[in-house]
Amino acid sequence: MMPWLLSALGLVILLFAGDALVRGAVNLALRIGIPALIVSLTIVAFGTSAPELLISVSAVIDNAPGIALGNVVGSNIANVLLVLGIPAMISVLHTSQCDTRKGYFHMLGATLLFIALAWWGTLTWVSGLILLTALAAILAIMFRDALAHRDSGKEEDLDGVDPTMPGWRIGVFLVAGLVGLPIGASLLVENATIIALSLGVSEAVIGLTLVAVGTSLPELATTVMAARHGKADVALGNVIGSNFFNLLGIIGIALLFGPIPTGAEFNLDLAVMLVAALLLIPFVMFRRDITRLWGLGLTALYLVYLAILFI
Repeated sequence: MMPWLLSALGLVILLFAGDALVRGAVNLALRIGIPALIVSLTIVAFGTSAPELLISVSAVIDNAPGIALGNVVGSNIANVLLVLGIPAMISVLHTSQCDTRKGYFHMLGATLLFIALAWWGTLTWVSGLILLTALAAILAIMFRDALAHRDSGKEEDLDGVDPTMPGWRIGVFLVAGLVGLPIGASLLVENATIIALSLGVSEAVIGLTLVAVGTSLPELATTVMAARHGKADVALGNVIGSNFFNLLGIIGIALLFGPIPTGAEFNLDLAVMLVAALLLIPFVMFRRDITRLWGLGLTALYLVYLAILFI
Protein backbone atom coordinates (compact mmCIF):
# COMPACT_ATOMS: atom_id res chain seq x y z
CA MET A 1 0.00 0.00 0.00
CA MET A 2 2.84 2.40 0.84
CA PRO A 3 4.29 2.50 -2.74
CA TRP A 4 0.84 3.44 -4.06
CA LEU A 5 0.48 6.25 -1.50
CA LEU A 6 3.97 7.59 -2.20
CA SER A 7 3.29 7.47 -5.95
CA ALA A 8 0.14 9.55 -5.42
CA LEU A 9 2.10 12.01 -3.26
CA GLY A 10 4.70 12.34 -6.01
CA LEU A 11 1.99 13.14 -8.56
CA VAL A 12 0.49 15.85 -6.32
CA ILE A 13 3.92 17.43 -5.83
CA LEU A 14 4.47 17.37 -9.61
CA LEU A 15 1.21 19.20 -10.30
CA PHE A 16 1.87 21.98 -7.79
CA ALA A 17 5.54 22.30 -8.80
CA GLY A 18 4.57 22.49 -12.48
CA ASP A 19 2.16 25.32 -11.77
CA ALA A 20 4.76 27.19 -9.71
CA LEU A 21 7.41 26.85 -12.42
CA VAL A 22 5.13 28.21 -15.16
CA ARG A 23 4.06 31.17 -13.00
CA GLY A 24 7.64 32.00 -12.13
CA ALA A 25 8.93 31.57 -15.69
CA VAL A 26 6.39 33.76 -17.46
CA ASN A 27 6.69 36.48 -14.83
CA LEU A 28 10.46 36.33 -15.12
CA ALA A 29 10.10 36.80 -18.88
CA LEU A 30 7.98 39.88 -18.30
CA ARG A 31 10.38 41.31 -15.70
CA ILE A 32 13.62 41.06 -17.69
CA GLY A 33 12.19 41.54 -21.20
CA ILE A 34 12.91 38.06 -22.54
CA PRO A 35 10.21 36.18 -24.52
CA ALA A 36 8.31 33.53 -22.61
CA LEU A 37 9.41 31.10 -25.34
CA ILE A 38 13.10 31.65 -24.52
CA VAL A 39 12.42 31.15 -20.81
CA SER A 40 10.45 27.96 -21.50
CA LEU A 41 13.27 26.65 -23.70
CA THR A 42 15.78 27.11 -20.86
CA ILE A 43 14.57 27.40 -17.26
CA VAL A 44 11.32 25.48 -17.65
CA ALA A 45 12.66 22.85 -20.06
CA PHE A 46 15.86 22.16 -18.14
CA GLY A 47 14.05 22.18 -14.80
CA THR A 48 11.51 19.61 -15.94
CA SER A 49 14.33 17.47 -17.35
CA ALA A 50 15.99 17.17 -13.93
CA PRO A 51 14.36 13.78 -13.17
CA GLU A 52 15.71 12.31 -16.42
CA LEU A 53 19.19 13.57 -15.55
CA LEU A 54 19.14 12.11 -12.05
CA ILE A 55 17.82 8.74 -13.21
CA SER A 56 20.11 8.43 -16.27
CA VAL A 57 23.30 9.23 -14.37
CA SER A 58 22.28 6.85 -11.58
CA ALA A 59 21.49 4.10 -14.10
CA VAL A 60 24.91 4.37 -15.76
CA ILE A 61 26.69 4.36 -12.39
CA ASP A 62 24.65 1.34 -11.29
CA ASN A 63 25.63 -0.51 -14.50
CA ALA A 64 22.14 -0.33 -15.99
CA PRO A 65 22.80 1.79 -19.11
CA GLY A 66 19.77 0.37 -20.89
CA ILE A 67 17.51 2.17 -18.44
CA ALA A 68 19.39 5.43 -19.08
CA LEU A 69 18.95 5.18 -22.86
CA GLY A 70 15.39 3.90 -22.64
CA ASN A 71 14.54 6.66 -20.18
CA VAL A 72 15.65 9.47 -22.50
CA VAL A 73 14.35 7.99 -25.77
CA GLY A 74 11.07 6.98 -24.16
CA SER A 75 10.71 10.39 -22.51
CA ASN A 76 11.19 12.21 -25.82
CA ILE A 77 8.51 10.06 -27.42
CA ALA A 78 6.15 10.64 -24.50
CA ASN A 79 6.89 14.39 -24.54
CA VAL A 80 5.52 14.82 -28.06
CA LEU A 81 2.72 12.28 -28.13
CA LEU A 82 1.53 12.34 -24.52
CA VAL A 83 2.68 15.65 -23.03
CA LEU A 84 1.20 17.62 -25.94
CA GLY A 85 -1.64 15.21 -26.62
CA ILE A 86 -3.29 15.15 -23.20
CA PRO A 87 -3.31 18.94 -22.60
CA ALA A 88 -4.63 19.50 -26.14
CA MET A 89 -7.59 17.23 -25.36
CA ILE A 90 -8.29 19.38 -22.30
CA SER A 91 -7.80 22.78 -23.94
CA VAL A 92 -6.77 23.67 -27.50
CA LEU A 93 -3.12 24.73 -27.67
CA HIS A 94 -3.03 27.84 -29.84
CA THR A 95 0.42 27.13 -31.23
CA SER A 96 -0.46 29.13 -34.36
CA GLN A 97 0.20 32.25 -32.30
CA CYS A 98 3.82 31.47 -31.45
CA ASP A 99 6.98 31.06 -33.49
CA THR A 100 8.98 28.03 -32.33
CA ARG A 101 10.76 27.28 -35.60
CA LYS A 102 14.29 27.97 -34.40
CA GLY A 103 13.86 25.88 -31.26
CA TYR A 104 12.30 23.11 -33.34
CA PHE A 105 15.28 23.04 -35.71
CA HIS A 106 17.53 22.72 -32.66
CA MET A 107 15.46 19.77 -31.44
CA LEU A 108 15.36 18.10 -34.85
CA GLY A 109 19.11 18.55 -35.30
CA ALA A 110 19.75 17.11 -31.84
CA THR A 111 17.53 14.13 -32.67
CA LEU A 112 19.34 13.38 -35.93
CA LEU A 113 22.76 13.78 -34.29
CA PHE A 114 21.82 11.46 -31.45
CA ILE A 115 20.40 8.80 -33.77
CA ALA A 116 23.53 8.96 -35.96
CA LEU A 117 25.79 8.44 -32.93
CA ALA A 118 23.56 5.68 -31.55
CA TRP A 119 23.48 3.75 -34.85
CA TRP A 120 27.24 4.15 -35.17
CA GLY A 121 27.75 1.93 -32.13
CA THR A 122 28.24 2.14 -28.39
CA LEU A 123 27.94 5.67 -27.04
CA THR A 124 31.17 6.65 -25.23
CA TRP A 125 32.62 9.70 -23.50
CA VAL A 126 33.61 11.00 -26.96
CA SER A 127 29.96 10.86 -27.99
CA GLY A 128 29.13 12.64 -24.76
CA LEU A 129 31.52 15.50 -25.54
CA ILE A 130 30.02 15.83 -29.04
CA LEU A 131 26.51 16.04 -27.59
CA LEU A 132 27.53 18.55 -24.90
CA THR A 133 29.33 20.70 -27.48
CA ALA A 134 26.17 20.80 -29.59
CA LEU A 135 24.18 21.79 -26.48
CA ALA A 136 26.64 24.60 -25.69
CA ALA A 137 26.31 25.92 -29.26
CA ILE A 138 22.48 25.94 -29.01
CA LEU A 139 22.57 27.73 -25.65
CA ALA A 140 24.94 30.35 -27.07
CA ILE A 141 22.53 31.01 -29.97
CA MET A 142 19.58 31.26 -27.59
CA PHE A 143 21.45 33.66 -25.30
CA ARG A 144 22.34 35.86 -28.26
CA ASP A 145 18.72 35.91 -29.42
CA ALA A 146 17.52 36.73 -25.92
CA LEU A 147 19.89 39.70 -25.68
CA ALA A 148 18.83 40.93 -29.11
CA HIS A 149 15.17 40.78 -28.14
CA ARG A 150 15.78 42.66 -24.91
CA ASP A 151 17.83 45.35 -26.64
CA SER A 152 15.13 45.83 -29.28
CA GLY A 153 12.79 47.19 -26.60
CA LYS A 154 9.86 45.13 -27.88
CA GLU A 155 7.09 44.52 -25.39
CA GLU A 156 6.07 40.94 -24.71
CA ASP A 157 2.37 40.14 -24.52
CA LEU A 158 1.99 37.92 -21.48
CA ASP A 159 -1.69 37.95 -20.59
CA GLY A 160 -2.64 36.49 -17.25
CA VAL A 161 0.55 37.32 -15.36
CA ASP A 162 1.11 39.88 -12.63
CA PRO A 163 3.30 42.79 -13.78
CA THR A 164 3.62 43.96 -10.16
CA MET A 165 4.81 40.61 -8.79
CA PRO A 166 7.90 41.26 -6.61
CA GLY A 167 11.18 39.62 -7.52
CA TRP A 168 11.34 37.55 -4.35
CA ARG A 169 7.99 35.96 -5.17
CA ILE A 170 9.12 35.12 -8.70
CA GLY A 171 12.19 33.49 -7.18
CA VAL A 172 10.04 31.48 -4.76
CA PHE A 173 7.90 30.17 -7.64
CA LEU A 174 10.97 29.20 -9.69
CA VAL A 175 12.74 27.51 -6.78
CA ALA A 176 9.56 25.69 -5.71
CA GLY A 177 9.11 24.41 -9.25
CA LEU A 178 12.71 23.43 -9.88
CA VAL A 179 13.02 21.71 -6.48
CA GLY A 180 9.56 20.19 -6.36
CA LEU A 181 9.61 18.63 -9.83
CA PRO A 182 12.56 16.26 -9.30
CA ILE A 183 11.36 15.38 -5.79
CA GLY A 184 7.88 14.54 -7.04
CA ALA A 185 9.21 12.60 -10.01
CA SER A 186 11.64 10.67 -7.81
CA LEU A 187 8.87 9.65 -5.43
CA LEU A 188 6.61 8.63 -8.27
CA VAL A 189 9.16 6.75 -10.37
CA GLU A 190 10.84 4.89 -7.52
CA ASN A 191 7.60 3.65 -6.05
CA ALA A 192 5.98 2.96 -9.42
CA THR A 193 9.06 0.89 -10.31
CA ILE A 194 8.60 -1.12 -7.12
CA ILE A 195 4.99 -1.76 -8.13
CA ALA A 196 6.02 -2.76 -11.67
CA LEU A 197 8.73 -5.15 -10.49
CA SER A 198 6.27 -6.78 -8.12
CA LEU A 199 4.08 -7.43 -11.17
CA GLY A 200 6.95 -9.06 -13.09
CA VAL A 201 7.61 -6.33 -15.70
CA SER A 202 11.08 -6.49 -17.32
CA GLU A 203 13.79 -3.87 -16.73
CA ALA A 204 13.94 -2.89 -20.42
CA VAL A 205 10.22 -2.23 -20.59
CA ILE A 206 10.40 -0.27 -17.34
CA GLY A 207 13.03 2.03 -18.85
CA LEU A 208 11.09 2.73 -22.04
CA THR A 209 7.66 3.00 -20.49
CA LEU A 210 7.21 3.38 -16.74
CA VAL A 211 10.41 5.32 -16.03
CA ALA A 212 10.09 7.32 -19.25
CA VAL A 213 6.48 8.27 -18.59
CA GLY A 214 7.23 8.96 -14.95
CA THR A 215 10.07 11.32 -15.76
CA SER A 216 7.90 12.99 -18.41
CA LEU A 217 5.23 13.84 -15.85
CA PRO A 218 6.97 17.13 -14.91
CA GLU A 219 6.68 18.18 -18.56
CA LEU A 220 3.06 17.00 -18.58
CA ALA A 221 2.24 18.91 -15.38
CA THR A 222 3.95 22.05 -16.67
CA THR A 223 2.27 21.81 -20.09
CA VAL A 224 -1.19 21.26 -18.59
CA MET A 225 -0.76 24.34 -16.41
CA ALA A 226 0.61 26.35 -19.34
CA ALA A 227 -2.37 25.33 -21.49
CA ARG A 228 -4.75 26.29 -18.70
CA HIS A 229 -3.17 29.75 -18.56
CA GLY A 230 -3.26 30.10 -22.36
CA LYS A 231 0.53 29.91 -22.72
CA ALA A 232 0.94 27.77 -25.84
CA ASP A 233 4.48 29.10 -26.34
CA VAL A 234 5.49 27.88 -22.89
CA ALA A 235 3.80 24.50 -23.50
CA LEU A 236 5.39 23.84 -26.90
CA GLY A 237 8.69 25.47 -25.96
CA ASN A 238 8.86 23.30 -22.85
CA VAL A 239 8.55 20.11 -24.90
CA ILE A 240 11.01 21.25 -27.58
CA GLY A 241 13.57 22.43 -25.03
CA SER A 242 13.21 19.33 -22.87
CA ASN A 243 13.70 17.04 -25.87
CA PHE A 244 16.94 18.54 -27.11
CA PHE A 245 18.24 18.87 -23.54
CA ASN A 246 17.39 15.19 -22.89
CA LEU A 247 19.44 14.06 -25.88
CA LEU A 248 22.34 16.50 -25.69
CA GLY A 249 22.60 17.35 -22.02
CA ILE A 250 21.33 14.34 -20.09
CA ILE A 251 22.92 11.62 -22.22
CA GLY A 252 25.97 13.82 -22.73
CA ILE A 253 26.51 14.12 -18.97
CA ALA A 254 25.61 10.46 -18.32
CA LEU A 255 28.24 9.32 -20.84
CA LEU A 256 30.93 11.01 -18.73
CA PHE A 257 30.18 8.38 -16.08
CA GLY A 258 30.30 5.37 -18.40
CA PRO A 259 29.46 4.02 -21.89
CA ILE A 260 25.94 3.21 -23.07
CA PRO A 261 25.59 0.30 -25.52
CA THR A 262 23.06 0.77 -28.32
CA GLY A 263 21.76 -2.50 -29.71
CA ALA A 264 19.21 -3.41 -32.35
CA GLU A 265 16.58 -3.59 -29.60
CA PHE A 266 16.44 0.22 -29.61
CA ASN A 267 16.14 0.69 -33.39
CA LEU A 268 12.34 0.79 -33.29
CA ASP A 269 12.34 3.28 -30.42
CA LEU A 270 14.84 5.58 -32.14
CA ALA A 271 12.70 5.49 -35.30
CA VAL A 272 9.54 6.29 -33.31
CA MET A 273 11.37 9.17 -31.61
CA LEU A 274 12.26 10.64 -35.02
CA VAL A 275 8.71 10.20 -36.34
CA ALA A 276 7.35 11.90 -33.21
CA ALA A 277 9.67 14.85 -33.80
CA LEU A 278 8.52 15.12 -37.43
CA LEU A 279 4.88 15.11 -36.32
CA LEU A 280 5.46 18.61 -34.91
CA ILE A 281 6.00 20.05 -38.40
CA PRO A 282 2.33 21.10 -38.95
CA PHE A 283 2.28 22.98 -35.65
CA VAL A 284 5.71 24.59 -35.97
CA MET A 285 6.21 25.20 -39.69
CA PHE A 286 2.59 25.72 -40.76
CA ARG A 287 1.44 27.31 -37.49
CA ARG A 288 -1.48 24.95 -36.92
CA ASP A 289 -3.22 24.84 -33.54
CA ILE A 290 -3.02 21.58 -31.62
CA THR A 291 -6.76 20.97 -31.42
CA ARG A 292 -8.58 18.41 -29.31
CA LEU A 293 -8.73 16.09 -32.33
CA TRP A 294 -4.97 16.39 -32.81
CA GLY A 295 -4.52 15.77 -29.10
CA LEU A 296 -6.61 12.63 -29.32
CA GLY A 297 -4.59 11.45 -32.32
CA LEU A 298 -1.22 12.03 -30.62
CA THR A 299 -2.35 10.26 -27.46
CA ALA A 300 -3.72 7.34 -29.49
CA LEU A 301 -0.40 6.98 -31.31
CA TYR A 302 1.38 6.75 -27.98
CA LEU A 303 -0.99 4.02 -26.79
CA VAL A 304 -0.28 2.10 -30.03
CA TYR A 305 3.46 2.44 -29.36
CA LEU A 306 2.98 1.05 -25.84
CA ALA A 307 0.96 -1.84 -27.19
CA ILE A 308 3.77 -2.72 -29.62
CA LEU A 309 6.31 -2.70 -26.78
CA PHE A 310 4.26 -5.11 -24.71
CA ILE A 311 3.56 -7.55 -27.56
